[in-house]
Amino acid sequence: MSRRALRRLRGEQRGQEPLGPSALQFVLHDDDDVEEECPKRGPGGRRPRGAGKEGVRVNNRFELINIEDLDEAPGVNGERTDCLLVDAVVSGNKRRAQSGHSESTRGGDAADTAVPSEQSNASSKLRKKKRKQKNKKNAGETSENGLEDIDRILERIEDASGASRPGPPPLSTKKHVLYVEHRHLNPDTELKRYFGARAVLGEQRPRQRQRVYPKCTWLTTPKSTWPRYTKPGLSMRLLESRKGRSAFAFEHSEEYQQTQHKFLAAVESMEPNNIVVLLQSSPYHVDSLLQLSDACRFQEDQETARDLVERALYSMECAFHPLFSLTSGTCRLDYRRPENRSFYLALYKQMSFLEKRGCPRTALEYCKLILSLEPDEDPLCMLLLIDHLALRARSYEYLIRLFEEWEAHRNLSQLPNFAFSVPLAYFLLSQQADLSEQEVSSAREEACVRIQQALTMFPGVLMPLLEYCSVRPDATVATHHFFGPDAEIRRKVLYQRAPRNIHRHVVLSEIKEAVAALPPDVTTQSVLGFDPLPPLDTIYSYVRPERLSPVSHGNTIALFFRSLLPNYTVEGERPEDGGPGGLHRDQGLNRLMLAVRDMMANFHFHDLEVLPEEHPEGDGEWD
Repeated sequence: MSRRALRRLRGEQRGQEPLGPSALQFVLHDDDDVEEECPKRGPGGRRPRGAGKEGVRVNNRFELINIEDLDEAPGVNGERTDCLLVDAVVSGNKRRAQSGHSESTRGGDAADTAVPSEQSNASSKLRKKKRKQKNKKNAGETSENGLEDIDRILERIEDASGASRPGPPPLSTKKHVLYVEHRHLNPDTELKRYFGARAVLGEQRPRQRQRVYPKCTWLTTPKSTWPRYTKPGLSMRLLESRKGRSAFAFEHSEEYQQTQHKFLAAVESMEPNNIVVLLQSSPYHVDSLLQLSDACRFQEDQETARDLVERALYSMECAFHPLFSLTSGTCRLDYRRPENRSFYLALYKQMSFLEKRGCPRTALEYCKLILSLEPDEDPLCMLLLIDHLALRARSYEYLIRLFEEWEAHRNLSQLPNFAFSVPLAYFLLSQQADLSEQEVSSAREEACVRIQQALTMFPGVLMPLLEYCSVRPDATVATHHFFGPDAEIRRKVLYQRAPRNIHRHVVLSEIKEAVAALPPDVTTQSVLGFDPLPPLDTIYSYVRPERLSPVSHGNTIALFFRSLLPNYTVEGERPEDGGPGGLHRDQGLNRLMLAVRDMMANFHFHDLEVLPEEHPEGDGEWD
């Protein structure tokens, strides 16, 4: 027998002779656990008795690298990993011993490298498998324990402080009556339902569109034709959070305040081109966009007007607070703050465009959004419009639910629009085909009862309603004093003074008949398009600096030149500054001379007719 075969029988490696036969014997500790948990194997594949106590002969040092990791890894089906390691090492030694007998005739060094590679592959596969199972089990346990710990900590904090975190309330089975659905804020969703996606998108495919704007928005879709967005200085902050409701407010930076002052000066100039110049330097100033939108709408440029309103909404949505939610119905914006009014007006104008475009379902979501921002005060009086949009969108169940939930604290039955819209919703609901006979009869009976109550409460509506429907009333009804002129007299006695929010709604709606019925104190005052009828208790965060009077009110000569020469201005002069403290007199005279020159340049003199030659001296009389 050769020396190589003898070394294989003794379990030695080539080049390890000086170390001695017992140098690489390593005893795996925790043998008691191994004996308890690992099944013993006999000669036929079982472990020999006492193998755990005597130790394991390891002939390759690289096999001991990951022993610590494998000892800590849990086994599968109740077996520990160290048992598998011992079995793998023993079986590897046996395979090497058996291969020594079979390969003794071949010779060479190729067999020395083949056996360790097979052993390392087998052990590595076992280690990878056990590591994956360990990671899955540990990850599941730690995630469950971590979630339980977080919930316990939050419960302790809420119990200790008694206050809840700002933001939307926890989800419940029944959504809030003013809950806004994100997908219905996009008019394309409604248009696709009417006309199909191919008719709405045309040749444009969603997968081929490139995303230019990184921020995802819900109110509008940014367009590639818009200027590049840069923060204009508009932001939002959280004021307070109490009883599940959060109050927010927009804020203007110093730069935005300067732009706002320039905008007010441009509005006072009554020149739309000044606003266009301002938008060139500040393309996302909200009030300028809304004011220019009104100017374009008056010129019948509806597409540009709608585009400017969408750009204003995009600018304000980019400034939202992270906790501000459009859908929860619990976020509040105080209309008394001038910074918040722009958001109200932008939403109202967008809602009007959507209704004219034929998207009543989307307009209803915008109406609910405006109403949810301040439902108690309702500064734009959206309750006068929400029933109309709900009927047009065929959301009869929502209108009935809103009436039932708000009737107790808002007395919606006292409003004529709800008094007649709710019975109409019941009647239209009874005509749906998916209802049973009992539900149909119940809805029709409810509609009859409520229309009778509405006519009793508002009798003056009957005659105009019959005339509009081309129905000739009965003679008894037409001559009855309850439905005749007495109804109009009672209405004027009961409703003498409308609230300010109703006047604001009438101004924004631009209904000619309603605008003509406004009281004189409203029609005589100036109504600004970017802030119609501001509240009397406005909360100002900053005040516009007082504009310097260009000329003194007591200087009659200055007023005379001012009326003749619009270019004549004396900047910096105040009524109380009459001496050297004001502007130098030489500069004022120079401006006066320049203004006179401009005036004289516009004059054109015509030559006088020459006198007749027969009277060159002018002694005789003219014919």
